[in-house]
Amino acid sequence: MAKGRELKSRIKSVEGTRKITRTMEMVATSKMKRAMDRVIGARPYAKALGEVMSRLYSPELAERFSLLRQPNQMRRAAVLLVTANRGLSGAFNANLIRESRNLIGQLERDGVEVELHTVGRKGLGYYRYIGRAVASSRIDIGDRPTAQNAAELVDGLMAGFAEGRLDAVYIVHAHFKSAISTPPTTERILPIAPPSGAEGKQRDYLLLPSAEEILSSLLPSYVRNTVYRALVENVAAFYSAQRTAMKNATDNATDMLNILRRTYNRARQANITQEIAEIVGGAAALQG
Repeated sequence: MAKGRELKSRIKSVEGTRKITRTMEMVATSKMKRAMDRVIGARPYAKALGEVMSRLYSPELAERFSLLRQPNQMRRAAVLLVTANRGLSGAFNANLIRESRNLIGQLERDGVEVELHTVGRKGLGYYRYIGRAVASSRIDIGDRPTAQNAAELVDGLMAGFAEGRLDAVYIVHAHFKSAISTPPTTERILPIAPPSGAEGKQRDYLLLPSAEEILSSLLPSYVRNTVYRALVENVAAFYSAQRTAMKNATDNATDMLNILRRTYNRARQANITQEIAEIVGGAAALQG
């Protein structure tokens, strides 16, 4: 019955694994719900900022603000890669890293010098492993990113762009469309693109202070909010990916348990049949 004991041991092991994956699935579902609430809460503010910018924007004002500067030639760009600190989320981090590699490769083929900034252990670990220099990294931003975190990440990049050291800034993150769709995406945050439909918008109301003063405060807030929204969407996308991965692991463990239990029952029945046959054979031999 050595095979039966081995199967029984494997069944207990798989049952323990299934309990762990099921627990992690429930935890990820709970955290994803809270992260989704933060994503939903961040979107109205971003939409309102865009609407105010579209009201205030004009080509004349755009020439006065460095964050709206459209460089004639791109020589140096920064890429901000946002990944998770943890794994057990399927291909979530790998997809983000692949997206950043494609972006960096395209920029470098175009003759652009790229400096890399990372958020999260997974992205930092990968680029350190392949020997690429990382200009800055943050691994202390947890599941509840704040506006202060976003400001700390992007204020130095905004200063570099305003001074002319950078010609563009990109952010690579997961775009949270729904619980089952979180594709990696690349977003250019600097220079700020003129809002859609800005041309021809009529300002039919009084502004106090002036549109120029409002934009001088609004533009940095718009960039910081874009980064903050990317951070909260990335957290929600991570827990969505982890929930899916743990659900798949739980389902696979259930399928494996069914196979192991069926195999164990067959082995046990074969062993019982063999013992009965031996008893019957022995009884027949005694009678003969």
